[in-house]
Amino acid sequence: MTNPTTNPDHYPPITTSPSPSPTPTPKNLAFILYPGFQSIDLFGPLDMLALLANRTPLNLYLVSPGPSLAPVSTAHHVWAKVGSRFGTEVVPTHTLDDVAWGDIDMVLVPGGIGARDEESADVGRVVEFVKGNEKEKKRWLLSVCTGSHLLAKAGVLDGRKATTNKRVFGWVKARHPSVHWIAKARWVADGNIWTSSGISAGIDLALAWIAHVWGEETATLLADSSEYEWNRDPENDRFAERWGAV
Repeated sequence: MTNPTTNPDHYPPITTSPSPSPTPTPKNLAFILYPGFQSIDLFGPLDMLALLANRTPLNLYLVSPGPSLAPVSTAHHVWAKVGSRFGTEVVPTHTLDDVAWGDIDMVLVPGGIGARDEESADVGRVVEFVKGNEKEKKRWLLSVCTGSHLLAKAGVLDGRKATTNKRVFGWVKARHPSVHWIAKARWVADGNIWTSSGISAGIDLALAWIAHVWGEETATLLADSSEYEWNRDPENDRFAERWGAV
């Protein structure tokens, strides 16, 4: 691989043809926000795709449940109980109601403690969005960590293979028996729906998806540019044993 030492800002354009996909080559990528999402669930995959945007045109949509474009915080009730003030606020670019969803090629739903807040109206709106807009679509639908819990609540994982955060694997599995949950999996791809295990696994998911669509060489360059040790084996998941999922 060429070492671009003469110009560290140079990223060679992608020359390989994209793999067959549910949509044309993805360009418009939407990341769903809601209160209490896990920051790395969002920013891990987003950063890999931000590097990809150096090589091919991509458009970012940060989507809040609405109705306003007020910042969405990662703060959650666990921090509140112990007196921590450690939330990160993300300013959305759109709300669920003002995105032209017919133009969107990929939707990513992060997980987090907020995903398990059964009383959250914002989380409820995300679930209703997925139920109403994703079930019959052929666009890519990705989730990280307990984002798959929200996909399962919306019914889009019924009869499909999926995975989730291994620390809460039993909790998620018990609530969604119609899903074929894979315990020992860093990520699972089932057609146009890809789900990952917990938190950092979203980076491996993103790189695997990039490799599937834009080619292995591209994904390897992004991982190496990030100085990230990419786990390329979806079955290499020591956390399934660590947290008693198997």
